[in-house]
Amino acid sequence: MKIKKGFVLRTVCGENVIVGEGLDAINFGRMLSLNETAAWLWKQAQEQGDFNAQSLSEALCQEYDVTPEQALQDVTETIQNWKQLGVI
Repeated sequence: MKIKKGFVLRTVCGENVIVGEGLDAINFGRMLSLNETAAWLWKQAQEQGDFNAQSLSEALCQEYDVTPEQALQDVTETIQNWKQLGVI
C-alpha cells in the first residue's frame, strides 16, 4: 500500500491532521485528525513508501511498548480507517 499523492500530515493548532493538497486531493475537502501514535504511523508509512500492516506493526513494536499482537491489531484498524477515507 502507499499513501495517495496529495495527502500530507500537518500540525494545525497543535493537532496532527491529514489534509489534501493539490488537484489529486481536491475532492477530500476536510481534515483528518490523528492522535500521536496514528501520526507516527503515518510518518512511518511515508518513510516506508510501500508499506503493509506487518511492516508498520513491527516498527510500532520497536518504538512503543506494545505486544506484536496488539500492534498488528491496532495498525490493521488504522489502515482500514485510512482506506475508508481514501487516503491510501
